[in-house]
Amino acid sequence: MVGGKTGESSRKEVMGSPGTVAGQGRADSAGRAVRGGGQGRAGREGCVEGQAKGRGEGCGPHSEAVQDTGKPQKPSSPAMKQRFSALQLLKLLLLLLLLLQPLLPRALREARCPEPCNCAPDGTLRCPGPTAGLTRLSLAYLPVKVIPSQAFRGLNEVVKILIQNTKNLRYIEPGAFINLPRLQYLSICNTGIRKFPDVTKILSSELNFILEICDNLHITTIPGNAFQGMNNESVTLKLYGNGFEEVQSHAFNGTTLISLELKENIHLEKMHNGAFRGATGPKILDISSTKLQALPSYGLESIQTLIATSSYSLKKLPSREKFANLLEATLTYPSHCCAFRNSPTKEQNFSLSISENFSKQCESTVRKLNNKTFYSAMLAESELSGWDYEYGFCLPKTPRCAPEPDAFNPCEDIMGYDFLRVLIWLINILAIMGNMTVLFVLLTSRYKLTVPRFLMCNLSFADFCMGLYLLLIASVDSQTKGQYYNHAIDWQTGSGCSTAGFFTVFASELSVYTLTVITLERWHTITYAIHLDQKLRLRHAILIMLGGWLFSSLIAMLPLVGVSNYMKVSICFPMDVETTLSQVYILTILTLNVVAFIIICACYIKIYFAVQNPELMATNKDTKIAKKMAILIFTDFTCMAPISFFAISAAFKAPLITVTNSKVLLVLFYPINSCANPFLYAIFTKTFQRDFFLLLSKFGCCKHRAELYRRKDFSAYTSNCKNGFTGSNKPSQSTLKLSTLHCQGTALLDKTCYTEC
Repeated sequence: MVGGKTGESSRKEVMGSPGTVAGQGRADSAGRAVRGGGQGRAGREGCVEGQAKGRGEGCGPHSEAVQDTGKPQKPSSPAMKQRFSALQLLKLLLLLLLLLQPLLPRALREARCPEPCNCAPDGTLRCPGPTAGLTRLSLAYLPVKVIPSQAFRGLNEVVKILIQNTKNLRYIEPGAFINLPRLQYLSICNTGIRKFPDVTKILSSELNFILEICDNLHITTIPGNAFQGMNNESVTLKLYGNGFEEVQSHAFNGTTLISLELKENIHLEKMHNGAFRGATGPKILDISSTKLQALPSYGLESIQTLIATSSYSLKKLPSREKFANLLEATLTYPSHCCAFRNSPTKEQNFSLSISENFSKQCESTVRKLNNKTFYSAMLAESELSGWDYEYGFCLPKTPRCAPEPDAFNPCEDIMGYDFLRVLIWLINILAIMGNMTVLFVLLTSRYKLTVPRFLMCNLSFADFCMGLYLLLIASVDSQTKGQYYNHAIDWQTGSGCSTAGFFTVFASELSVYTLTVITLERWHTITYAIHLDQKLRLRHAILIMLGGWLFSSLIAMLPLVGVSNYMKVSICFPMDVETTLSQVYILTILTLNVVAFIIICACYIKIYFAVQNPELMATNKDTKIAKKMAILIFTDFTCMAPISFFAISAAFKAPLITVTNSKVLLVLFYPINSCANPFLYAIFTKTFQRDFFLLLSKFGCCKHRAELYRRKDFSAYTSNCKNGFTGSNKPSQSTLKLSTLHCQGTALLDKTCYTEC
């Protein structure tokens, strides 16, 4: 009876509920079978009967591990606790694997060849046909290395082939894709192939065939005739994210391209001029995020949509006439959009000239919406795509272009007006020649280099640098006239604009600094004329001007290291005020200029009253010189005032003048001092003329005029000495000192005519 019950309970355990886990057991040391899981009522009865026969030592733990409800209890012994924990952990792991199975990498789930393909142990893949009903073939995460020739032969019904995420694939032999007449989509992405795959024998007859070759980082070249024979109809090529470096001539020969995507080929630098020869299209060209430096000059006539975002190396576009049918462009630089503004192509101009004979018909059919039919009788369909027919007029379309040019870079040449081109050449030549002459005469003069002469040399050099800046601007403007949009990026981001910007800021600040020092020196000389020990020495002036050179160099160099920049506008001014540091930089310069202007005003007011002081025995000549200097200094700063005003307003991002109008200030006001200073302060003065003719006499020229100046100097010297010491009474020591200082002060003031500004 007991044996019968035991056998019955065993059968019940095997045929337990779905929650039981059968087959888990082991033999104990006495040979008794211990079954796990699914212990129900029958199991407990068998255990009790076994104990009655003296075999209960093997049942105790199991009887404690279950209850009447069949739920597990906490085991009592440490060994059973470990077995119980391991069992529960195993259950959890199995359950977790079942839940995560859809999320596992495809490499773990699709590491076997799909039918009807065969992956040989040597890494060769073959998918022979024919296979009825097979339209889609996906080959992903396979351990294949080579796809041999005719690998897909006979798959006449396949529509889509996907070869993706197969990193071990190194080579696709020529002829691997052969005679696939119904193929519409071929994708070869994220593989390890080293050579552009041969797709010329596909011979697909499907409309709008799509070839996708992407993320193959080891392919470096798109060879010539790479797609010839692939398809007899229209083609879309998605060739993005590869390692392409070059597109060779005739690469797209024999294709009718709807769209060509070359985006994200970050190493693509060269596209041969004949790349589109033999091809029709493309209508859509995407070269975003590439390093292309130029587009091919042939085959752009069919492009209707051009996308070239983040193509920072593409700084120059082909001429507008190459894009005969362009309707929309998304570019990197705003200046490139200027090429497509209100500039009809040659074809449109030709078509417009034809339609001029029908102007009366155009006017008579105004406001009719079906005028396109009228023009289609005269023009080809390809010519009609670039025209608008609103209100009955046949007008050329203006392509939509982004990004739009901003206020800092309008669609115009560097010099927006023709009269500015003439003036800037005149001013820069006068500035360069005048200041070079002053520097040469002063540095070669036989007279001693005094403080006023030294300061005038510094001012002339600053004005000479301003002339160089104007020369650079004028030269680039003459070279880029009419097509500045194609040279804007090279100029503004290159070393040329940085050099010009450095020159103008350095020259401007050094000029203002030197003017201030000259004015202070004049005021000090006149005010303390009788104090010889307080006279400014040359060594002091050298140290002061050394500080001015360092200050001006630092101010001009900051935009080169990121504090504002010179590339914001075509005239290379530091007008970038996007950051707080840049705003502080601009405002600091303008504040210092205003402070310098106030100092100069205050000094010349003091000079004006000082020369009229009888105690200093000022003469009419002194007064005349002081007034002349005051007028010239005020003229200088009056010219700079408008620019300072507009610069301050721009620094607060509230400009009161456009860049176009500011160029008038640039030419007419900003550099006029550099042009006028050498003439007003040096060349037109008698002292400079004396030095000039004395210099020429050394080369055998104007000897008679030079001799007259020598005699005049000697007469003036003897006359001053006689006036100072004649008379029966010997002058007192104080009178002698005052007279001597008066002679020196008068001479210094006379020299000021070419030592100021």
